[in-house]
Amino acid sequence: MTADNRGGDYTSRRIQVLKGLEAVRKRPGMYIGSTSARGLHHLVYEVVDNSIDEAMAGHCTSVSVVIRPDNMISVDDDGRGIPVDVHPTEGVPGVELAMTTLHAGGKFDKSSYKVSGGLHGVGVSVVNALSEWLEVEVRRGGKRYHQRYERGVKATDLKELGPSSERGTLVTFKPDPEIFTELDYNFDALSGRLRELAFLNKGLEIVLRDERTEEEVVEVYRYDGGLVEFVEYLRGRRVPIHEQVVYFETSRPEAEIELAMQYDEGFSENTHTFVNNISTHEGGTHLTGLKSALTRTVNDYARKNKIFKKDESLSGDDVREGLTCVLSVKVMEPQFEGQTKTKLGNSEVRGAVEAAVNERLSAFLEENPRSAKALIEKSLQAARAREAARKARDLARKKSGLEGGVLPGKLADCSIADPALSEIYLVEGDSAGGSAKQGRDRSFQAILPLKGKILNVEKARIDRILSNDEIRAMVTAIGAGIRDDFDIEKARYHKIIIMTDADVDGAHIRTLLLTFFYRQMKQLIDHGYVYIAQPPLYRVQKGKTERYAYSDNERDEEISKLSNGKDGKGISIQRYKGLGEMNPEQLWKTTMDPDARTILKVTVDNAATANRIFMDLMGDDVEPRREFIEKNARYVRNLDV
Repeated sequence: MTADNRGGDYTSRRIQVLKGLEAVRKRPGMYIGSTSARGLHHLVYEVVDNSIDEAMAGHCTSVSVVIRPDNMISVDDDGRGIPVDVHPTEGVPGVELAMTTLHAGGKFDKSSYKVSGGLHGVGVSVVNALSEWLEVEVRRGGKRYHQRYERGVKATDLKELGPSSERGTLVTFKPDPEIFTELDYNFDALSGRLRELAFLNKGLEIVLRDERTEEEVVEVYRYDGGLVEFVEYLRGRRVPIHEQVVYFETSRPEAEIELAMQYDEGFSENTHTFVNNISTHEGGTHLTGLKSALTRTVNDYARKNKIFKKDESLSGDDVREGLTCVLSVKVMEPQFEGQTKTKLGNSEVRGAVEAAVNERLSAFLEENPRSAKALIEKSLQAARAREAARKARDLARKKSGLEGGVLPGKLADCSIADPALSEIYLVEGDSAGGSAKQGRDRSFQAILPLKGKILNVEKARIDRILSNDEIRAMVTAIGAGIRDDFDIEKARYHKIIIMTDADVDGAHIRTLLLTFFYRQMKQLIDHGYVYIAQPPLYRVQKGKTERYAYSDNERDEEISKLSNGKDGKGISIQRYKGLGEMNPEQLWKTTMDPDARTILKVTVDNAATANRIFMDLMGDDVEPRREFIEKNARYVRNLDV
């Protein structure tokens, strides 16, 4: 793109300064969440977000992200280019100020950016601070400039390299091994986020290139249909019950609102919300407005057109069964709340979204009576199933003489009442459940044995879900309800630990449980309450000395340590095929003792990608499941069949 003067007076005086950068290297987790793989990938997203902000402001049409050898990253765009003129008060070029000063950026000035994502001016300086080195090239005003920084400190002055007929910014950086515990970039993780950004910014082309292998991998994301194509991607191969995707975009004083939605024959709801391109997986006022409008509009239409029988009505859960929906709002001054700062708190946005959805969805239903009838009939089937489930639960309680709050009989509860200090193990089988009950610390550890495999909730309606004994036991034990009735404040444990065998059946049970939590109690995952236990695979013993190994490599290391360089005679190796093979003391020592155990927290980095995985693995269609297995089989280790 040739150089021009679009963008008004976006110059260095537009970059406002709130000082300080040293704290970033001292406490990186405060700025990027962690120094593990999640934080490593966050560096890329922060640089890309600057390019996306240029696109949202109408000044950028393409972004290129390259994973270079040694896990270096380059991000190139054709935006306006970071200002290079000298800042009027700070006395340094604008690009240097943006790269080396925390809270310095054009995003604080609304004449440069109406809305922006990322960390609102923190991003690129944090990336610089946490990189072994970073180089920036700016193409602006017919010229090309370059500067290098090392661990956040200027290494060279800004230098003019010569003329350029293009414009934009190229940032190349290498994450600092002194900061990060993980330095290997995951192509699929980056791909998921970049694809999502391309969907959210229709017409923007994003290219992801991996140069770490002999055969270069390149993916190009460009969706001129925007959110409509996003909904079609999320829906996958599930059959829609109305052909046309409901879509609208509108600008209101409180927010710019864009929405796409479609119903299919499935039973799960699949709603994704974004604020200024940031995934708000904890929801917020925009989601509340959307839910309220959907329920009210569909009920009003059904009553008006006499579709309901006497006293019939639809709940929010009923109306959203089989719904795939993407809501994207742009807010000038977003206020984020929640544990991960991904919950929108702006009260004025709720009314704006509610009014817009009421208006546009009402018009769609009136103009498409066949589609309206199909989605209302599906919602009515959901309502009747929900009512049948309620009656069955009430009948079961009457027959057993139990009230709703009684805990399941097989639950071995803990004595501490504080949820923040309590944890529950969901254990595969009665044998392992018995060992866990004997080996646990009864003060804070509860045990719930699960018999067999729970229902696959991806292919079931709520009445079948709640008729499953194991699911009912989990819902009752956790105590927070389910779906629309779920209340995270009522959760009786803040650690819910899935503990299954290290074999095919154990992996299947774990997947079924994760599907259940993701589809029916997703707030547990969003709040970081769901974990996966990591029992050992081997017990290596010589005499009275015993060691535990969690992989083949660890087993070999322990054998080497115990044999002291000899031939390994006198060493016995036990391969655990099930938790029940461990006695209570061993289970405590290896898998349940907080001072010695390893447990994996379940997180969702990209909701769209997670949704597709659950659909592919747990849905009705066999073909995507076969494709997934073929693609990922080479990564499987320690598989017992």
